[in-house]
Amino acid sequence: MWDNFINGFMGQITPQVWQLIGLSTYETIYMSFAATVFAIAFGLPLGIWTFLTQQNQALASPKINRVLEAIINIGRSIPFIILLFDLMPVTRFLVGTTLGTTASIIPLGVAAMPFFARLTSNALGDIPSGLTETAKAMGTTVWQLVTKFYLPEALPMLIKATTLTLVTLIGYSAMAGAVGGGGLGNTAISYGLHRNMPYVLWVATIILVLIVMICERYGNKLADHFDHR
Repeated sequence: MWDNFINGFMGQITPQVWQLIGLSTYETIYMSFAATVFAIAFGLPLGIWTFLTQQNQALASPKINRVLEAIINIGRSIPFIILLFDLMPVTRFLVGTTLGTTASIIPLGVAAMPFFARLTSNALGDIPSGLTETAKAMGTTVWQLVTKFYLPEALPMLIKATTLTLVTLIGYSAMAGAVGGGGLGNTAISYGLHRNMPYVLWVATIILVLIVMICERYGNKLADHFDHR
């Protein structure tokens, strides 16, 4: 039994395949981290604005808040595989192609943006109201309130939100690989399924699980480091 397993494994996982898996691992990490940066760059301001326009907050505006909430909720409701195809014209316009790892960053980032915005809004909402009242009593501006009080206080929760977003995007990146997005998902499908190489599929799956575990472990450690409560 073990001889059959070893022979089958060595027959499929050749040095050339290991090189391909290594490149695919790099592509997955590149896609996931770049898309996370994209999601934070646009999702953080959206989440802050959504929170600030809630009732009893610094920029309270029910109408604006309803619009922002609708944007976040609609964005989170669209399945990623559908969004991937919907954004193909935009991706082609921005990148010049809809295939490859760089092209996948656009739909990945757009998919994660409302998700991170919701996590940001929730994180700011968990800040004790007493801190807000103290800051307002000191005569702080909205910008000072956000940068000097809200963001530092919510930093541990925002780091955990970033970790959760990154882990989610690692899973999405494998889905993007199904339509030519590159990465471990593309390798698993192209070789593991289409070429009937199950060991490649299992190796790609194990690497994806390890990447997720490492991101969660060190993301939570970083959040605990900044949590002084």
